[in-house]
Amino acid sequence: MIHTDPKRRHEFVLLFDVTNSNPNGDPDAGNLPRVDPETMHGLVTDVALKRKVRDYLHLTRKTPIFIQSQVALNALIEEAGATAGAPKGDKRPHEGARQELCRRYFDIRMFGAVLSTGEVNAGQVRGPVQLTFARSVDPVLPLDLSITRKARTTQERMETGETEMGRKPLVPFGLYRAHGFYNPFLAEETGVSAEDLEALWEALTNLFEHDRSAARSGLSVRGLWAFTHENPKGNAPAHKLFDLIRVRRKDGAEAPRSIEDYEIIVDQEGVPQGVTVTRLA
Repeated sequence: MIHTDPKRRHEFVLLFDVTNSNPNGDPDAGNLPRVDPETMHGLVTDVALKRKVRDYLHLTRKTPIFIQSQVALNALIEEAGATAGAPKGDKRPHEGARQELCRRYFDIRMFGAVLSTGEVNAGQVRGPVQLTFARSVDPVLPLDLSITRKARTTQERMETGETEMGRKPLVPFGLYRAHGFYNPFLAEETGVSAEDLEALWEALTNLFEHDRSAARSGLSVRGLWAFTHENPKGNAPAHKLFDLIRVRRKDGAEAPRSIEDYEIIVDQEGVPQGVTVTRLA
């Protein structure tokens, strides 16, 4: 279980596919799936991926989460500050309040947070876990489909018999790839435990299993590989480890519509000395 050792450095590769779904709508583009306009590769932000980790753990494990929409963040900071004896109105960061917030909330320990927005200044936490944007292996073609509904929202529309129209944006198919990093030195400062890392891997493995909706019914994790270093400083550069996981479109698959149209190659012989590869999904 070395991939749950908080004192080691870890990197990881996450693969997931999207079928007839909208993995991450862009509010500046009518909620169309995000794309790189120059290459038309699909994009999913790191913020969206972290949100799914938070939601999964809060739903399945009742893990306390700081970044949520039920309680104002400043109220949570002040509550923790009161426990740590932090005075209100002091502009200096209070270390005790910062430590208390790290102890309480998984997402602060792992992803970091800005904790200086209210009357209690708990400073800032630099998270040991960072994620890249997910990017599709091949270009995608977002669709914006028209839909109609029989139900009317107002009595006036009931009387006129007007059909109500709507839009449904989606990606027919795309295979996406994201990279992640875990820094053991920052983790020591925030108090990350082996249980925290185990929870992270579980959440990434089941990222979409409890996040189904009409717009996101066809998202599935297709691979998760963790690279674990013997040396906390690292035994190899992260980019060289990521290059060991290669995804190739099969011959004849001109318009991929399934994971079966791809071949995933793991170069086990190229793994550097001092690095262990663990497939988690």
